[in-house]
Amino acid sequence: MINLTIDGKEIEAQEGTTVLEAAEAAGVFVPTLCHHPQLTPYGGCRLCMVEVEGARTLQPSCTLPATNGMVVKTNTQKVLDARKFVLTLIFSERNHFCMYCQVSGGDCELQNRAYDEGMTHWDLQPNWQPFEVDASHPFMVLDNNRCILCRRCVRACGELVGNYTLGFEERGADSLLVADYNVPFGESSCISCGTCVQICPTGAIIDRQSAYQGKETEVDHHIGVCVECSVGCQRNVLTRDNRLIRIEGEWDAVLNHGLLCDKGRFLPLEDDRARLLTPLVRKDGSLKAATWDDAMKAIAEGLGNGEGIAAIASTRLPIEDLALFKSVFADALQAGLVTTLEEGKATASLAKMAEKLGKPFESNLDVLKDTDAVLSLELDLVDEHQVAGFFVKRQLTDGTKLIVADSKGNKLAENASLKLDLKAGDENAFLDKLHKAVQYETGDEAFDKAAKFLKTAEKPVIVYGEDFAAHADEKALETLLEISESLGAALVGVKGNANSMAASQLGLEAPIKVNGHKSAFVMLGDEEPSQKLIKQLEEVPFVVALAAYGSQLTGNADVVLPVTMWAEQSGTYMNMDGRLQKAVQALEVPDGVLTSRDTLLKISEALSIEPDADWKTKVTSRTPTVEIKEA
Repeated sequence: MINLTIDGKEIEAQEGTTVLEAAEAAGVFVPTLCHHPQLTPYGGCRLCMVEVEGARTLQPSCTLPATNGMVVKTNTQKVLDARKFVLTLIFSERNHFCMYCQVSGGDCELQNRAYDEGMTHWDLQPNWQPFEVDASHPFMVLDNNRCILCRRCVRACGELVGNYTLGFEERGADSLLVADYNVPFGESSCISCGTCVQICPTGAIIDRQSAYQGKETEVDHHIGVCVECSVGCQRNVLTRDNRLIRIEGEWDAVLNHGLLCDKGRFLPLEDDRARLLTPLVRKDGSLKAATWDDAMKAIAEGLGNGEGIAAIASTRLPIEDLALFKSVFADALQAGLVTTLEEGKATASLAKMAEKLGKPFESNLDVLKDTDAVLSLELDLVDEHQVAGFFVKRQLTDGTKLIVADSKGNKLAENASLKLDLKAGDENAFLDKLHKAVQYETGDEAFDKAAKFLKTAEKPVIVYGEDFAAHADEKALETLLEISESLGAALVGVKGNANSMAASQLGLEAPIKVNGHKSAFVMLGDEEPSQKLIKQLEEVPFVVALAAYGSQLTGNADVVLPVTMWAEQSGTYMNMDGRLQKAVQALEVPDGVLTSRDTLLKISEALSIEPDADWKTKVTSRTPTVEIKEA
């Protein structure tokens, strides 16, 4: 620890801390624009200049290391004059007409810093050079007229996401923010994660979906877990007048540190499926609107005493819903099939191995944030579980070796140091070959090279996805564990939907085989049913569907009950590394619609069942693949 003085206040700080960080920790406000706590200090805007005793000139506090005995002043007249001059220059360089800007009025950091300094006008005439606005992207608008050249978006695209789409052309006042080699933003290599939008301090990059719909202080904030995949990113859902406005990453989140992918940030706002708002019961061959009481009677008659029922639930639903679902159909009704839409493809083989070992064998996601060699088995982290892919991609420029083994097209392979062919069904042969290469040189150049990368790494990680878990048998997993132990490599299993891991803990992993079942109960929530499932259910005489949206499956069902979508419900989710987190309700539930949980309770009452609501005991009774922990 070191001791320094800031504005006459003696403070203690960690060695290696910058003056800005020390000031913030002591509650001293120092204005910044180019700085962001998730990025490497840059020192470009010079707004954070401070006076340091013994220094000839003002110093940028964001890049200046704090030293023992240092005396710093942040609010002398010299500092205040410098801040105002910096802001004046920034305003004069581009066309910052605040009254026309979507972030004006509290959301713009540049405007807020000007107000902090008491600025009411520009002392220098602006440069009236106009810049083109690029609106070619489906989710974002790029406006260089608002850009202050802080490069936060460029640095975030590289440092945080590892995509390196954004950059600058020209120099000085002519500097221009561009995508790739100055191609239209919508035609670039952008992956639509939206990190640049969220980190931009002005209106240079805006979210076209939420523009002009409400400032930060005019919307309601709902911080909870994203339910789009099993990574479990924390996000902030912004609403106004019971409408979804936009979704942002939570910068303080331990897991994702503000990062989201397009599935977590933009695509949930694009859902235009037809909403179900009333129960439907099939009469005289067609579905007709019914009361909840009529629907309950139809279900009680159709399901009967529980014989011949196939019960299927979505893994996008909260643990509370899945545990209740199991209690009703597996424990009380003893249905012939109780499973999920995923059928345990991403978890079943792994869960069996954990039970055999009697302990967890997988590591958490944090190991992907600090690794020097990664072996990816049958997994495309560009298309699936993207934020986990960001953790890998952003380290590649620092020398991290990436080995991709897959038989299908894999966008992650474009960044790989080495590619290995792994055909589905040949997991045993592949892992045997790799195991031998780890022990000695086999003469196979590719496998020997892969083994060398992994053996020489200090922090190797092996990550695998649903396809690998679905194909790997017990022998393949045992070989994988031997490879892991000999290398000292961490194992990370990427699951499927948001609650795949919880469904596995509940034992909901049976394959969907509905042949011979007299009735089917499908708890879709807001998940889109597959054509395979729709076709299978066509053979079932009586089908009950709980769904938020209309689909071919609900159109074929005998009873349809309207339930909530993701933003209208709360509950607990267990992500891929066993972290229990809460999803928070952001929207009011439409009249006549219930949550899946309340609907199950209503059905239980109609069937004279008293379900067990103790989900925590159920979800922790099975040996997990990775240690379960509270968020």
